[in-house]
Amino acid sequence: MSEEAFPVANVGGKEIPYDPEQLRRIREHPCFSEQACHAFGRMHLAVAPKCNIQCKYCVRSFDCVNESRPGVTSKVLTPSEALERVDQVLEKHHYIKVVAVAGPGEPLANEETFETLRLVGEKYPNMILCISTNGLLLPDRIQELDRLGVCNITVTMNAIDPEIGQQIYDYVIYQGKRYEGLEAATLLRDQQLKGIEEAVKLKKIVKVNTVLIPGINDRHVFDIARKIKAMGVFIHNVMPLIPQYKFAHIKPPSPEEKRKIQEELGKIIKQMRHCRQCRSDAIGRLGCDVQQEFESGTRETAASR
Repeated sequence: MSEEAFPVANVGGKEIPYDPEQLRRIREHPCFSEQACHAFGRMHLAVAPKCNIQCKYCVRSFDCVNESRPGVTSKVLTPSEALERVDQVLEKHHYIKVVAVAGPGEPLANEETFETLRLVGEKYPNMILCISTNGLLLPDRIQELDRLGVCNITVTMNAIDPEIGQQIYDYVIYQGKRYEGLEAATLLRDQQLKGIEEAVKLKKIVKVNTVLIPGINDRHVFDIARKIKAMGVFIHNVMPLIPQYKFAHIKPPSPEEKRKIQEELGKIIKQMRHCRQCRSDAIGRLGCDVQQEFESGTRETAASR
């Protein structure tokens, strides 16, 4: 499959071609199109600090300016501050086509996410609205995301076999109850699959992220790829483990090892090969982030008061 081929979506066993608006939201989204990443940019609004699962590779940081990885931000914004940030960025950088909420926690576990998306969507109706989620609450919130105009959805799915999943997650919190072990991994898997199924039915463009963890899911990624391809997922993004927290001892895959796995996975489903594992407050083109322009302005304003 060529990198810029646009396959049909498989919905309920039927092949449904993407419509022109869906194609626009692919062609202008730098994470869904490698061509788009050279011309267009995205901005992540860090309005979602709370999380409902604990991954064994994840350490969230809400006061970080030096690291560049998922789960970090220099500041958690309120919805009104987020809209102000969008205004500031669009005034200066007209190539921004996507506004997303990707953390630093789980967007769907924070009501601020929905208020932010509402504010941005009302003021900028042609902006591509995007969400990145662990998928636990996706079936519960997909209708609300649909009403808000969210079309591009990324789900981080590291296992479809709960036996493998329980090695990756410490716990899951759902409807006020804490789950651990096999029960947690099964619940998360089931919710992810249900959420993806509902999202595809609603004509959402779905990307699945998988953290490649040597010795745990590095062969299992092929099972994931086959499953999500059959469900109508548009693109698969395999990201190398960043060793930290309980997986700090695991050696991450080398670029060459990741490339070889992507080559094989590409025979199953379209692969994203240009991921930069962005911060939760990233702004700009992939690999050309400009968020510090706006953070420094915020600090100077606060200092002058």
